[in-house]
Amino acid sequence: MSTGIFNDRVDAARALLERLQEYRGRNPLVLAIPRGAAPMGQILAQQLDGELDVVLVHKLGALLDPELAIGAIDESGWTYLAPMIEELGETHRMIEQTKARQLETLKKRRAQYTPFAPPIDPRGRIAIVVDDGLATGATMIAALHAVRARKPAELICAVPVAAADSLQQIYPLADKVVVLQVPSYFGAVSQFYRHFPAVTDEEVAHILAVARTPAAHTSPAYAPERQTGKRE
Repeated sequence: MSTGIFNDRVDAARALLERLQEYRGRNPLVLAIPRGAAPMGQILAQQLDGELDVVLVHKLGALLDPELAIGAIDESGWTYLAPMIEELGETHRMIEQTKARQLETLKKRRAQYTPFAPPIDPRGRIAIVVDDGLATGATMIAALHAVRARKPAELICAVPVAAADSLQQIYPLADKVVVLQVPSYFGAVSQFYRHFPAVTDEEVAHILAVARTPAAHTSPAYAPERQTGKRE
């Protein structure tokens, strides 16, 4: 599989769109993993004539390297822990403290993202879970688990780029995996984008608010400006 660099998340979303055309007009539910994938989810939902929402999960960072995902947690409290966790010396108490903090973060995000409407139920629907990249795979594992528990008719994982070893953990969890690039070396998701701006909670809330208006399918994608890297 060839590898390259996407210009930005809009470019990556348009590339993914070509591989998701079979779902156009079938009212798919596009579930973006916040925050980075929200602008991508907006484009996919618009172009596939579907709906947009988020699947709320949060990575659990290592004690000595908070950016390194050693696991992830979803809104229900279900937790995935990576096999490497024992090697890092993380204690049960540390993990439980991290889980409690991130659960509180997810509650706040849900209240901010969709304050006037409940999450869209994926039951019986085509659900497309999208992220801007797959490094450790922790957040995607938690996201797919959370959506599968709601019994969608079909569950799709869609990412522009993924680490090969992490991708192997994803295949059994989805009915279909759409991935554009699987590079031989994978350091961080940001290395595969020329422009990789941070996406704020306010921007995610704006995107979701636009998506729930009558003009959602014609509204332009929101474009954040700050730059950062990510290891999730």
